Amino acid sequence: MIKWTAAALILGFLIDLLLGDPRWLYHPVRIIGNSISLLEKWLRKVFPATKQGEQKAGLVLVMLICAGSGLIPLLLLCAAYKIHVVLGFLAETFFCYQLLATKSLRDESMRVYRELKKKDLPKARYAVSMIVGRDTAELTEEGVTKATVETIAENTSDGIIAPLFYMAVGGPALMFLYKGINTMDSMVGYKNEKYLYFGRYAAKLDDIANYIPARISAWLMIAGAYITGMDGKNAKKIFQRDRYNHASPNSAQTEAVMAGALDIQLAGNAYYFGKLYEKPTIGDPLRAVECEDIPRANRLLYVSAGLGTFVFAALRLLAVGIWGLL
Repeated sequence: MIKWTAAALILGFLIDLLLGDPRWLYHPVRIIGNSISLLEKWLRKVFPATKQGEQKAGLVLVMLICAGSGLIPLLLLCAAYKIHVVLGFLAETFFCYQLLATKSLRDESMRVYRELKKKDLPKARYAVSMIVGRDTAELTEEGVTKATVETIAENTSDGIIAPLFYMAVGGPALMFLYKGINTMDSMVGYKNEKYLYFGRYAAKLDDIANYIPARISAWLMIAGAYITGMDGKNAKKIFQRDRYNHASPNSAQTEAVMAGALDIQLAGNAYYFGKLYEKPTIGDPLRAVECEDIPRANRLLYVSAGLGTFVFAALRLLAVGIWGLL
């Protein structure tokens, strides 16, 4: 099982680039998401609606989702390899493909771009609302573009580099465990009245799980900026200066690189659930934000993802080779 993971990683990435996430194929993250929703309803009934009660409920949620998202794929993979090595390899490849979001992130962001090109701001706002968590009803054209570029930058790590990293380290089971953690954070990791205590453990665990991948992603994007002819020097400068200009210790890592590579300013104040959150800016406004920054961001996304796939597969092969000599 161990020796086939690098090949499954590469093939899974290539299949994702080709197929993306077809709507007819039920996505495993939907299973994780539905499980989180059901468990949340049950746990809120079992535990009292107090600070301590909600924290305990949130901790139980984290333990159950982590156990399920990691162990179930591991058991399925072991069963597949026990039947035949080819079936096991195909299962590894399929799991890897399912948990990457390279093409789907590009496709969803380019829907926003096409509406902006048509000057249809209401449809552009709706399109961006499908991929961001902030309120979009009042966004200007510049605001829509910035929100799209920011989500491309953040999800370069969360949706691609981090899953590839965990696939290389521990195979599909660890990759699934990461997606379980990340999905919990996206559903309950909010600092609002409903989730401040219930989602605290999920948010903290997501910060831990993304700490290393976010920084690897940033350096891969800096390299990608040079390769694509963007402002690699400024990407590194803004990364080193602004990578902590966010409430999360990880989100600004890749956003800072993206802002520097494009020579624009990102982040700043935003509305979430009708409430204004004051946030620092990231990058310098060396030029005005324009809708063409969306395809530019996607080029950086693709190059960074390709670099990550190559690096992680190579390191996995090296590790397997060293392991074989021991």
